[in-house]
Amino acid sequence: MSLDPTYQPPSAPQVFFERREIDALMRLYGRMVAAGEWRDYAIAGLSDRAVFCIFRRASEQPLYRIEKQPELARRQGAWSIIGQGGMVLRRGHELAQVLRLFDSRRFQVVD
Repeated sequence: MSLDPTYQPPSAPQVFFERREIDALMRLYGRMVAAGEWRDYAIAGLSDRAVFCIFRRASEQPLYRIEKQPELARRQGAWSIIGQGGMVLRRGHELAQVLRLFDSRRFQVVD
């Protein structure tokens, strides 16, 4: 039996969102689109984190990045919301807790 010289071993597994996490993110996204505040989103699964980016317009930098970093789950919490300037706006262990930042009573987008 000969070895295939073009064979490459599988890369490290990627971190991605679970179905219930995507459901919560898409419910929030739909609510904010209906309010006219957000226009586009992007999802990325990387080797160390999963990222959900939110845009006001497709050609801009993301307004917010919602990140899931499993390696921080026992310390600061796996979930974080990062603002446009790179500042961590909220961090926590549960997605629902972190997404409360976007509750309409406590949060408004200012131009």
